[in-house]
Parts: sequence; structure tokens; C-alpha cells
Amino acid sequence: MINTAKEFVLQRICIFASQTFDPNSDSQVVGLLKSKFNIRLPQRRSINESLSSSVSDHEIISLILKYRSMTES
Repeated sequence: MINTAKEFVLQRICIFASQTFDPNSDSQVVGLLKSKFNIRLPQRRSINESLSSSVSDHEIISLILKYRSMTES
């Protein structure tokens, strides 16, 4: 069941991005947000902290954080 929810979140992320990419790859996330959405993440101790502080910039950021939290468990 968790896998299905995770796949659904990934599918929504890829729809926003108009491409497939790995939400667990820090460099792919940063590159996508910068090139596709013109979002530059603030400097923080971790990329997840940077994403959290920018979550209001676009819905894709909250989806990426949700996907990453599903992966950690």
C-alpha cells in the first residue's frame, strides 16, 4: 500500500516537472527547480531544510519532501 502512495506522489511530481527524474537526487532536484521553476533554494545545512524553507514557492516542493519522507521509512 505504501508503495502505491509513493508511486502516486512520484507520478504527480513528474507531471509538474514534465519529465521523469529522481526526487531523491539532490542535484536533480536543485537543477529542476532552478531551470523549470526558477526557484533557487536558500543555503541550509541540508537540502531537505532548504526545500522546507521554500515549500510555499511551488506545490512540487511539498511533493518532493513528501516523497523523500516516504523513502526514508
